[in-house]
Amino acid sequence: MDVLTLSRIQFGATIAFHYIYPPLSIGLGVMLVIMEGLWLKTKKPIYHQMARFWTKVFALTFAIGVATGIVMEFEFGTNWATYSRFVGDVFGSALAAEGIFAFFLESGFLAVLLFGWDKVGHKMHFFSTCMVCLGAHFSAVWIVVANSWMQTPAGYKIVTHNGIPRAEITDFWQLVFNPSMVDRLSHVVVGAWSTGAFLVVSVSAWYLLKKKHMEFASASLKVGLTVALIASLLQAVTGHTSAQGVGKNQPAKLAAFEGLYETTSNAPLTIVGWVDEKNEKVDGIQMRGLLSFLDHNDFHTPVTGLDAFAPEDRPPVEASFLFFHGMVAIGFSLIAISALGFLYFRHGSLHERRWLLWILVFSVLGPEIANQLGWFAAEVGRQPWIVYGLMRTPEGLSKIVKANIVLTSLILFTFIYFLLFAVFIYLLNDKIQHGPHDEDLIPSGKLALPDELTHHKKS
Repeated sequence: MDVLTLSRIQFGATIAFHYIYPPLSIGLGVMLVIMEGLWLKTKKPIYHQMARFWTKVFALTFAIGVATGIVMEFEFGTNWATYSRFVGDVFGSALAAEGIFAFFLESGFLAVLLFGWDKVGHKMHFFSTCMVCLGAHFSAVWIVVANSWMQTPAGYKIVTHNGIPRAEITDFWQLVFNPSMVDRLSHVVVGAWSTGAFLVVSVSAWYLLKKKHMEFASASLKVGLTVALIASLLQAVTGHTSAQGVGKNQPAKLAAFEGLYETTSNAPLTIVGWVDEKNEKVDGIQMRGLLSFLDHNDFHTPVTGLDAFAPEDRPPVEASFLFFHGMVAIGFSLIAISALGFLYFRHGSLHERRWLLWILVFSVLGPEIANQLGWFAAEVGRQPWIVYGLMRTPEGLSKIVKANIVLTSLILFTFIYFLLFAVFIYLLNDKIQHGPHDEDLIPSGKLALPDELTHHKKS
């Protein structure tokens, strides 16, 4: 393989592996805020036990996420030096903002979240939990800002120094609120909520199947299923608005998502199908007019097809189609799973339906796979552009990197990623097998107090 293909595989593999963890951190952060908030409000000891158990899982996820994210910054300079020079002014601002407003906030309060249960007041600890959750969300904001600018550039001008063009910021807030940013951010964040919620659901369902920690499992499942159902429904809403934004700002990408080769009014939406690239058509089950309605809120408005673009400006159609439809199929499946689980839980009969509990155990894979497919669809659908309409992907490649060097580093990175993933699974399984600690239960009606306050009260 040539250096371009290897570099794209390497960067794609790096981000795909890293992207396992940030959605978990964001989603678990929300779950921790809810659980600890319920403990403070109701004073029920089970919520304190839940918050402490899931804090340990959050810490593991956060640590692996940080370790796997560092590599990407180096790859910008090694494999994609020309691209880095072109977007340095833009990405420098966004990534600096992430460091200041997100990472420092999240990591600064993380120590209090992890080790402050018996050392600070319960309100201060809850505040720290909220700040860690907020920091995780801020991190998503600035990363999505940077990536969305690649999809829909705004607030910039092109300047040339020594014959080398680069984008410079002319309006920072136009850069931040570029045309696709809000839609994409809402879709990413809600997907992260779903990821964290389904992890809680999965572990809780496992405990019910094994008849272990029954009270803990039932309480966790109640919170997890509630958040999972809300997030899954919101994901459909944000997905719809995001797709409309794609149709407006990147019509070639939407056409590739649906395999729409000809500009068509009353455009069909493919429910199940596959792309015949040779004959430029889609075979499968289609609903006439539905794509026009979803894109324009009208059944008869034309939807731009791939025929409006030169062949060299079209994304890979089959891959874009499969990634997009795979994501959508999983999204609707998660709505059905969470709704069914929530309904049986409310009726008090979920523990009797082992088949559904097993589905809930494996449901944790759904949001993770959907997140990956959604990212693949967004990035493949942007091709052949690395910055949409401004720089093609081959143009961003480093000029001196050789294929054999990239291949060697790709093999080494892949080996290390497998080791890290094995460590993550081992430690996560260890925490799940040990389960919640009984000492994390606080007597009903009492709140945890720091040791100093306890001693003062006794004296």
